[in-house]
Amino acid sequence: MNISAIVLAAGRSVRMGRQKLLLPWDDKTVLGKVLETLQNAGVEDMIIVTNSEIANSISNHQLPIALNDDGEMLASIQCGLRAVKPSAEAALICLGDQPQMEAGSVSTVCRAYLKSRSSLVVPSYQMRRGHPWLAARTIWDEILAMDEGQSMREFMNAHSNEIEYVNLDTPTILQDLDTPGDYLKYKPGL
Repeated sequence: MNISAIVLAAGRSVRMGRQKLLLPWDDKTVLGKVLETLQNAGVEDMIIVTNSEIANSISNHQLPIALNDDGEMLASIQCGLRAVKPSAEAALICLGDQPQMEAGSVSTVCRAYLKSRSSLVVPSYQMRRGHPWLAARTIWDEILAMDEGQSMREFMNAHSNEIEYVNLDTPTILQDLDTPGDYLKYKPGL
């Protein structure tokens, strides 16, 4: 499978009040759980786009790291696209603060791409777009050319006729950890 996962982990965790990616999740960290789920889904090639603070704390993951101290999502996606292996034909855009992501959801998005070769494959739950979503290499140049004032939501809306939606029966594709309340709500064992 020539699909690379770009794990977005450069956010500043302002609403959480502390670095959320390093918070405990089961016997791992939030970020560690995301990486484990991707591996369990069969994704072999991953790159973590993160900031200097987190990069110093995660060197034990032994995965390629692309630094983005800017912290903005578009800049992180662009940084990740520039850093993936030349052999990658698509990139799976994953949130580093989505530890409840399911391996089955990841696999379903990847399989949909491998079957259809659509330029955009997006999971959907009750008509709402979620993560991780996939972008084929054919549209990377357009994403890389976006200005910092633009958003991926605008990009998706402009390409709505190219999106292959994969309907999933799990709200986990919509759930990330932004606040202490989110962490307490979703953390296993509480």
